[in-house]
Amino acid sequence: MAKRITSYFLVFLVLLFTVVAILGIWNIVDIKDVLINFMQTLLVVFIAAAIVLFIFAVLIKDNKPGN
Repeated sequence: MAKRITSYFLVFLVLLFTVVAILGIWNIVDIKDVLINFMQTLLVVFIAAAIVLFIFAVLIKDNKPGN
């Protein structure tokens, strides 16, 4: 039970830091920097998704037979 609560808390922290990072990237948008900001946003979202996937795969395992 504690492992599951900790896992969801970690997922919440990752999502919170992802939102803060995206807001920081898009704070000042110039026309010439839109592509760079777009690529940085995709990179942040990709890294956050990878971390969340790792948390779910390692810490929140299904207790099904055969797993």
